[in-house]
Amino acid sequence: MKNLYSQCTLCPRECGVDRLSGEVGFCGKTAKLSLARAALHMWEEPCISGEEGSGTVFFSGCCLRCVYCQNREIAIGDSGKGVDDSRLCEIFLELQAQGANNINLVTPTHYLPHIVEALRAAKNSGLKIPVVYNTGGYEKVESLRLLEGLVNVYLPDFKYFSVDLGKSLSFAPDYAEIAKKSIAEMVRQVGKPVFDTRGMIKKGVIVRHLVLPNQVEDSKRVLEYLYETYGNDIFISIMSQYTPLEAMNCHPYLSRKLTAEEYDEVVDFAVDLGIENGFLQEGEAAEESFIPPFDNSGV
Repeated sequence: MKNLYSQCTLCPRECGVDRLSGEVGFCGKTAKLSLARAALHMWEEPCISGEEGSGTVFFSGCCLRCVYCQNREIAIGDSGKGVDDSRLCEIFLELQAQGANNINLVTPTHYLPHIVEALRAAKNSGLKIPVVYNTGGYEKVESLRLLEGLVNVYLPDFKYFSVDLGKSLSFAPDYAEIAKKSIAEMVRQVGKPVFDTRGMIKKGVIVRHLVLPNQVEDSKRVLEYLYETYGNDIFISIMSQYTPLEAMNCHPYLSRKLTAEEYDEVVDFAVDLGIENGFLQEGEAAEESFIPPFDNSGV
């Protein structure tokens, strides 16, 4: 499977570079697997983190590079520690032993061959907790199909409906069309959400949408599409935690936090649509404390 790194087309960028030979694509990484953190994480949706935490593995590099990314330190690919497949397998099992509710793979797309092999090995060695695929929503259907039977929960973003926003904020004018196709494939693979007796998700799709300042109308279009397409067969997480970090340098209209009025308008719209399966963020969510230290912990 590692031959997929040569002339790499794992993500929609389809750079075509030979990462096996040390070339770097849009993701910023060669074929050498690099992790920035592997630890219990308490700040996901309640049905993912629970009280024990989600066994979160942060991969270095990213296929999107959103200008406002709160994980920019690892997204640009400059941080992280190199590991091999066997160590990644061990990390999954270590997190399970620590009591993690699931294995949570964050920005994993550009390392799919490594992940598939490590998950297969871990499951053969006793990995029993659900596997969560935590992604920006910019995925190729063909790549997602490599994960069928290995991933239990998909946790994608649907960031924008607007072509202009996709282009200016994520360098991806085709973002919305790609996200629609990828979410459809995720739903096909895992079906409707199922929870255990503690309320922890065992399988299903939770789509995240981060409401951005000045973009209430675009948020409404995203929610309308998701509900009209999937109804309550998915969960929708409406997030308010936008944190102005680097974005203010390139996009002045993103230089402030989201207002309570903006967020409430989007939530009210969701309620009026009929969305019942969802998550909201309450209180002061836009804090840098939500960003974990990418110090190679657990790697």
